[in-house]
Amino acid sequence: MNAQPPVCVWQVGAELGEGPVWLADERAVYFVDIKRRSVHRLCTETGWKTTWQAPAEPGFLLPTSDGSFVCGLPDGLYAFDPRDGRFVKRVDVEPQLVRNRLNDGFVDTSGYLWFGTMDDAEREASGTLYRLSDDGEIRVQDAAYVITNGPVTSPDNRTLYHTDTLAKTIYRFDWGEHGELSRKRIFAVVSGSGYPDGMAVDADGFVWVALFGGGRIERYSPDGQLAGHVSFPCPNVTKLAFGGDDLRTAYVTTARKGMSAQERAGQPLAGSLFSFRVPTPGLPQMTCTQGWSR
Repeated sequence: MNAQPPVCVWQVGAELGEGPVWLADERAVYFVDIKRRSVHRLCTETGWKTTWQAPAEPGFLLPTSDGSFVCGLPDGLYAFDPRDGRFVKRVDVEPQLVRNRLNDGFVDTSGYLWFGTMDDAEREASGTLYRLSDDGEIRVQDAAYVITNGPVTSPDNRTLYHTDTLAKTIYRFDWGEHGELSRKRIFAVVSGSGYPDGMAVDADGFVWVALFGGGRIERYSPDGQLAGHVSFPCPNVTKLAFGGDDLRTAYVTTARKGMSAQERAGQPLAGSLFSFRVPTPGLPQMTCTQGWSR
């Protein structure tokens, strides 16, 4: 696969680092630490680091058209403005499911937000995949997950991938002209150690999957065949985003969640933000516009 080994770019010690996002105009990576209720930013040009505290566990944050972010907190979608650090609730999500939280999110090429929910105790299949509609309401796209993860789409906008983490299964859907999903089927099943977590797709349509508890990222061809992997010096790899001026630098979040004190001492880079170079560029980060800028 010819990817370079990962290097640590911020030994931040995240309990549950997740959701890296590349902002090209800032040359910066944003990501969250869910369990420590933090939002982090690393400027890759200057090395400047910034951290904001969230009012609750942030599952993801994604850019919007006004310079702020949509952030998934346990009870809904919030607007987060890094200029003043404020979080403002905009959309209620699952108010009847108090044990659920929002987990992973993605913006498609038309500017629509996709995100999932999950049982925070990781036991009940109460998780749902949603899409934010034009009227600002959320619409169910798929359901019955314990842990939802990774919604991403293919470069030709014909396929959406989504992960059932505990089942170690990545599904693919046909993605229609108006965003509708059909023909759910298995894309790949992780056969080795670890559970599929966050994903990203490169310009050739290959799917990169972070493996929580597997210490690696796997790369799958568009037909679901394992095409290679990148190993990490810590077990819990959570998600990647392609960045840099050429979109050939992968930025990767990791976690210390579930590790014993002895394991943490022996693997001090667990919970760090990493990067590595790849031969094929990724797809650019999209901005959430539909149903949000109102």
